[in-house]
Amino acid sequence: MLYILTGNSQTGKTRWLQALLADLQEASVLVSGVIAPGQWVDHGQDANPRYEKLGIDNVLLPQGETLIFARRKDLATEGESCSQAQAAKLGWAISDSAIDRVNAHFDLPEVLDGTPGLLVIDELGPLELLKGGGLISAMKVLEQGPSAWGVHALVVIRESLVELAAQRFGACWGQACIIRATAEAAAEIKALFSDK
Repeated sequence: MLYILTGNSQTGKTRWLQALLADLQEASVLVSGVIAPGQWVDHGQDANPRYEKLGIDNVLLPQGETLIFARRKDLATEGESCSQAQAAKLGWAISDSAIDRVNAHFDLPEVLDGTPGLLVIDELGPLELLKGGGLISAMKVLEQGPSAWGVHALVVIRESLVELAAQRFGACWGQACIIRATAEAAAEIKALFSDK
């Protein structure tokens, strides 16, 4: 089954996902794909945090390799090519070399041992779903349905693109279930692998 995790920006989707993946890995479930934790700085004082998002990393799973993926435009590294993000007029400077590295990760499924598990893609956005760029290899893996990458998949999609993603990928997986970052959703996904 395909799970589409959605919710408003900065509501803790990736933190929820990281906690879920830690529980699955502790239960010996193979988790593969990519997660995209934000890079934050706290400008608050003591008990009054005030967080500012500076960038986004990508962590390749199951290996755990971390890449600097995107930075706010005003913090982008000079000389770093971000042609796809610029052409799509995105609000982030997304590194072309990081996009290439993540795509190469999805092009090489032999890193997996064939154990059925969960495919995770955090996240697909307008660059992929509207512009035909970005993580195109991850899109191809999703379009294959259940495979060596995972018998189930969880993909993070912004709310404005959920319907498009469900139409595009739902049939490949038999069904698309739209979820929020809740304890009930985490329990449902963990139950898929409870017989392990």
